[in-house]
Amino acid sequence: MGKIKLICDSMADLTKDQIEKYDIEVLPLTVILDDKEYKDGIDFELDEFYQLLKDKKYPKTSQVTYGQFKTAFDKYVADGRTIFYIASSANATGSYQSAVMAKNDTEGDIHLYDASNLTFGAGMFVLKAAQLLEEGKTLDEVIKELNIIKEKYCLVFSIDSLNHLQKGGRISSTKAMVGNLLNVKPICEVKDGLVTQLGQVRGKKNVINKLIEVTDELTGGNIDTSIMYIGYMDNEKEKDKMVEALKEKYNPDKIGTFKIGSCIGSHSGPGVLGILSFKK
Repeated sequence: MGKIKLICDSMADLTKDQIEKYDIEVLPLTVILDDKEYKDGIDFELDEFYQLLKDKKYPKTSQVTYGQFKTAFDKYVADGRTIFYIASSANATGSYQSAVMAKNDTEGDIHLYDASNLTFGAGMFVLKAAQLLEEGKTLDEVIKELNIIKEKYCLVFSIDSLNHLQKGGRISSTKAMVGNLLNVKPICEVKDGLVTQLGQVRGKKNVINKLIEVTDELTGGNIDTSIMYIGYMDNEKEKDKMVEALKEKYNPDKIGTFKIGSCIGSHSGPGVLGILSFKK
């Protein structure tokens, strides 16, 4: 990528291999648990985090700070680099606003882009930008391509338990209690960087079919079958079932997978399963 330094936040849920391959600077959000602060992706492994959720721990998250951005921006500007920061979602976290303030206080060639997405839905924008920059594309050309993707992506997912939504104040304790008793699984969409509930099913066995049904509805059945992605946590069996279901329904050329990290998991709880696809 030469002179351009690509930066993202940890909500993008990139793997270590992806980060190292493209030399991406990842600024971590903070996970707060029992009044202690941990840097996402640095102070603990995902498997440890998943176990915390299973043990009914209820972490919170905090945005990337102004200070983190200012330190990173100063470092790369001093090296004569052009900075391209891709935020996961300006609507879901204050990280983007922190970046705006740091940019305003830094003399350098700094560009900010809001992917308006969550987890690898945002990470996919970062990887695409890295690939295009490696090919020698200009920033204007990269942003044009990212804007095309923004019009085509579809990210839907299910939530396995309502407890974390209730603890986070997103639903009432009564609704959570009744929903858990009825084994309700909310089906949600990520749109414009926010989560919207589209419906629900009763029982885990109905989740996969409903996610595929909703994906069909949102894309008008006009899906790019060159690649589709499955997001999951430590629910390997459900992920494997989803792989088979996508093969049967769409027979895509490639099925990629990504693990949903602590920034999203802190609010959703364990057992999230999702599909990331694209319209043709």
